[in-house]
Amino acid sequence: MKFELQHTDPASDARTGIITTDHGEIKTPIFMPVGTVGSVKGVHFEELRKQVKAQIILGNTYHLYLRPGLEILKAAGGLHKFNGWERPILTDSGGFQVFSLTGIRKLSEEGCEFRSHIDGSKHIFTPESVMNTERVIGADIIMAFDECPPGKSSYEYAKKSLGLTQRWLDRCIKQLEKTSPLYGYSQSLFPIVQGCTYKDLRSEAAKFVADKGADGNAIGGLAVGEPTEVMYEMIEVVNNILPKDKPRYLMGVGTPQNILEAIERGVDMFDCVMPTRNGRNSMLFTYNGTMNMRNKKWEADFSPIDIDGCDIDIITTKAYLHHLFKAGELLAMQIASIHNLAFYLRLVSDARKHIEKGDFTMWKSSVIEQLGRRI
Repeated sequence: MKFELQHTDPASDARTGIITTDHGEIKTPIFMPVGTVGSVKGVHFEELRKQVKAQIILGNTYHLYLRPGLEILKAAGGLHKFNGWERPILTDSGGFQVFSLTGIRKLSEEGCEFRSHIDGSKHIFTPESVMNTERVIGADIIMAFDECPPGKSSYEYAKKSLGLTQRWLDRCIKQLEKTSPLYGYSQSLFPIVQGCTYKDLRSEAAKFVADKGADGNAIGGLAVGEPTEVMYEMIEVVNNILPKDKPRYLMGVGTPQNILEAIERGVDMFDCVMPTRNGRNSMLFTYNGTMNMRNKKWEADFSPIDIDGCDIDIITTKAYLHHLFKAGELLAMQIASIHNLAFYLRLVSDARKHIEKGDFTMWKSSVIEQLGRRI
């Protein structure tokens, strides 16, 4: 994987770049639709390509490990061949999912023992086994196995957790050095910076990660309940240390406002389930604010839903989408998901254009307040 830094905003740390993988280029800043089990919920790949204009999607190691399982994925030739997505894919390590299984997992120095949420069967993830699993899945960008501590962890717990994450990272790197990609193309490991909301731990973690010289780096453990201003402060602490010539990925974030604030602070890559999850629950994101399509105010509104200017090929009205949600039609969730994903990709594309023009900060200031309005 290669990363070419192209433009920087004169008034902030915002920047543009191009990530080149064996499955294609990714223009940053970028939003990555979440395809947990190898699919983005409710959206066909053709819609992702042509309407959403997705350049890269995510897969989840925990879920893909459990179903369809490694045997099927390996027989298919990896996730790209299995699901037919020919563009880049990123997989997380499954750490966040495993550690969220409160009551059915056991953490140790070796790894994490857990029970499947599907059938209760017992499994163990170690740094070595997760690297082997991500080799089988075959994503272009793979994440290191880490512990994602609760957002309100005590300093003592956060420090202990960070030490474990750092030791696990060393084991991940060693395991990758012992193995090779399985399908004839390269894979790049991104370490993850943890440390909760403690500046000294975040600084220590960022320095530890930066010294590894990885192709890119991730920031984890944010947007998990802490105030947004604290999240932005932690991003600044970390990005002041992470190398500028490597892409920075903020995991699991977030709202349109969060994304613009993080871009301003030097983040390049984002993912979040919000566009599809909120879409399935009748919320549309637009430049004018958010819209609950179940509200009666849309019942006789025959204007098109793409009021934000997204050039997606969905010709429908607010009244019709309101009707579909009220009627419980699956098409409502599909339309809303496509719309929201297209908006998120449009948002980062517009950010890129304004960084190139040199007026990102002014543009961001002009749109950020209305993004959070409820229409």
